[in-house]
Amino acid sequence: MSAPLASLDAADFPDAESFRQQVMAAGRPVVLRGAAAHWPLVAAGRSAATLSACLRSHDAGRAAEMFVGPPAIAGRYHYGEGADGFNFTRETLPYRAAIDRILATAGADGQPTLYVGSLSIDQYLPGLVADHGLAVVPAGVSPRIWLGHATAVACHYDLFDNVACVVAGRRRFTLYPPAAIGDLYVGPIDHTLAGQPISLADGSAPGDPRYPRFERVRDQAITVELAAGDALYLPKLWWHRVEALDPYNLLVNFWWDGFASGSDQPQAAMLLAMIALSERPAPERESWRAWFDHYVFRPDGHPLAHLPAERHGLLGPLKPVNYGRIRALVMRLLRG
Repeated sequence: MSAPLASLDAADFPDAESFRQQVMAAGRPVVLRGAAAHWPLVAAGRSAATLSACLRSHDAGRAAEMFVGPPAIAGRYHYGEGADGFNFTRETLPYRAAIDRILATAGADGQPTLYVGSLSIDQYLPGLVADHGLAVVPAGVSPRIWLGHATAVACHYDLFDNVACVVAGRRRFTLYPPAAIGDLYVGPIDHTLAGQPISLADGSAPGDPRYPRFERVRDQAITVELAAGDALYLPKLWWHRVEALDPYNLLVNFWWDGFASGSDQPQAAMLLAMIALSERPAPERESWRAWFDHYVFRPDGHPLAHLPAERHGLLGPLKPVNYGRIRALVMRLLRG
């Protein structure tokens, strides 16, 4: 088992920029114990009735999609037996009705497990965001809310940096570093449970013959349990399984890209590289790997470090002008 995560005091980071430079730049998850303990919603979450009243009082009347899992899956949403199926169904209903059903049936024996996630608080619960911010999160980042029974979300990654705040119940996170991707037996990228590919091997029994490479990373898993009021900073691309441990559980999270130079996302570059490179001969792929390392990943430093900065041209700092120049060049090349 990997070393436990560092626990930091959110009060040590008075603003988002200090957190970005001192924590996010290191690229490691950290626990922020008690970071959200002052939120009114955390106090409301101690009682299902009080939580329901709080959420309903801000409800905007929008419809939401709810995961409905039969009792047999015990809240572990995953693929089904067939290649195209899942072990749960989806139901669209008013969010207010979802709140009522989730909280009214929490902990009931023989009932389906219910889960509604990734809803924008600004859109679904306007006004609730007041008094529910964190200094470590940049202004303008809209929080999202997740409400459900005792459930387990399959091991996946996010494309954005994440601060996840436990509001009601307890959550257990099982984490793997991004470099473990080749040993996690990742499922399809275009047929997913909820947007991102998942690991098929995580949670398998030791020695499972379907996933022999997983044994190389099984002991790299980092497990951390959070109580109501605690938060977890999770860098983008870190794999995480999320288990809600109590009869009803509520989480609020913030997603943003702490290191974007512009609107273009790294995933778009990866997908384009897939169609441009992935089926070329192996020797050519190795050649392009050297070019990517030299110009993009830069393990040996800046590719023009041997020249004065004024001669770096297009390889100079992306801001203020080179980002736009490179993007315009890429768009011309894509148009042929």
